[in-house]
Amino acid sequence: MDQENLTVFDEFILMGITNHPELQASFFGLFLIIYMVSLLGNLGIIILTEVDSRLQTPMYFFLKHLAFIDLGNSTAVGPKMLVNFVAIQNIIPYNWCATQLAFIIFFVLNELYILAVMAYDRYVAICNPLLYTVIMSKRVCWVLVVIPYLYSVSLSLVTTIKIFISTFCGNNVISHFYCDSLPLLTLICSSTREIELIILIFSAFTFVSSLLIILVSYILILLAILRMNSAEGRSKAFSTCGSHLTVVVVLYGTLFFMYGQPKSSHSFDTDKMASLFYTLVIPMLNPIIYSLRNTEVKGAMRRIWENLCKRLISSPI
Repeated sequence: MDQENLTVFDEFILMGITNHPELQASFFGLFLIIYMVSLLGNLGIIILTEVDSRLQTPMYFFLKHLAFIDLGNSTAVGPKMLVNFVAIQNIIPYNWCATQLAFIIFFVLNELYILAVMAYDRYVAICNPLLYTVIMSKRVCWVLVVIPYLYSVSLSLVTTIKIFISTFCGNNVISHFYCDSLPLLTLICSSTREIELIILIFSAFTFVSSLLIILVSYILILLAILRMNSAEGRSKAFSTCGSHLTVVVVLYGTLFFMYGQPKSSHSFDTDKMASLFYTLVIPMLNPIIYSLRNTEVKGAMRRIWENLCKRLISSPI
């Protein structure tokens, strides 16, 4: 590669979601609503699980971390995307691009593993109810959360550093609405085989291992439910898994759609739609799903609202 064709960038240009300027205002309003609902919903889940004593259980400990991950995932993409809708040119500084990529990898990997941990938690609760508090002790819960965090941080840093120590060619336009690994690889002059192998191997490992934990957990849960004599017991067991199963199907369905299609039909436009879903739409849907389908969460919201109303009524004017 000739020296004059090599460029040191201090910024990138993001193509954004659409090339039609007349749609920018509509998209800004739509995604502002989506981000605000995601922000309020996930913050609400975090606050509820912190302040309500009835939600101080392993299940809601993991739900709190899922809300934290969803909040981080949407915040890593949402604010910058909203600014780009009203900016003249969608520019992102070099260091910001690297930081955004690192955070997105970290939060996406963590989401897969926290869902796997939540499936294991439901397996223990339904299949070993008498030993549940012993098996899912506070220390074990923290271990089950910290290990995925450390793994995600390590892989995120390795991938980001490998990409950003590479030499980029003259083109600094990223065909996406945020700094994602695949569009960035197309801008690198040198061989990207090593980086692609790292992404492929660890992404496949994360996807398969987390999905395997979920499938095995739910197979064992289903077998345990079928052995129950009480219809009420079966209904209660199903209800505790309903919200989690819905979230799992939505997320893994999106990832299957994005990465399971043939390479010949794969396009960056398809990636954009799928990326929008798992970075913004799913983080918005998760707290809604857990709020609408979970009686304990709805009960906690009602108790907090009633306490707030009592304080307002009893406080002097």
